[in-house]
Amino acid sequence: VLMLGVPGCGKSLCAKVCAADWGMPLLRLDPGMLYQKYVGESENQLRQSLQQAEAMAPVVLWIDEIEKAFASASAGSADGGLSQRMFGTLLSWMQDHRHPIFIVATANDISKLPPELMRKGRFDEVFFVDLPSSEAREQILEIHLRRRGRDPESFNLPELAAASEHFSGSELEQAIASALFASYTEDSRLLDLHIVTEMRKTRPLAVLTAEKIADLRAWAENRCVPAD
Repeated sequence: VLMLGVPGCGKSLCAKVCAADWGMPLLRLDPGMLYQKYVGESENQLRQSLQQAEAMAPVVLWIDEIEKAFASASAGSADGGLSQRMFGTLLSWMQDHRHPIFIVATANDISKLPPELMRKGRFDEVFFVDLPSSEAREQILEIHLRRRGRDPESFNLPELAAASEHFSGSELEQAIASALFASYTEDSRLLDLHIVTEMRKTRPLAVLTAEKIADLRAWAENRCVPAD
């Protein structure tokens, strides 16, 4: 599967959850580590990585931010065709390998990637992970409060969810962490006021890059399956 979505909304977490739920090892393929300075060495690094995944199968193979490594494969680039060769090797392997390897790739923007990446037989489905709804924000806040030893019942979660419109999951987590620092400074217990104050100080990514988020949603509307 290919997970496309707004940064900080849990695409990478989905790969970790898949591996944990199925009781399988999780291998992370970092495309940035594949590129080397000598001719032919980058392609060899990719082949060795894929062979290692095959040797450890069954595994979940997590390719993080796939567009960062192969975006230039669809356009003219100054790398002498290296990205295109690397991309071709990966596509051939995805189609031909017969090992029990479940691939989860994440991306923040795949509009510049070659269309052959997304056809059936390589990725079974492309999911779009949008910003969390109000109900989802309540659940996220509850999870992070419990992780930090706080009782969610003592907080007004609907009010906090309403105050955190346009927040991603990672931004909600940081709001809780910042509110805890503020409460420690005041030598008081964590209150709704601390969390709301930190939320008001935060300019979420969906606001700072509203145009990019709108373009991403428009691109994914008829091309991807909503992850919800």
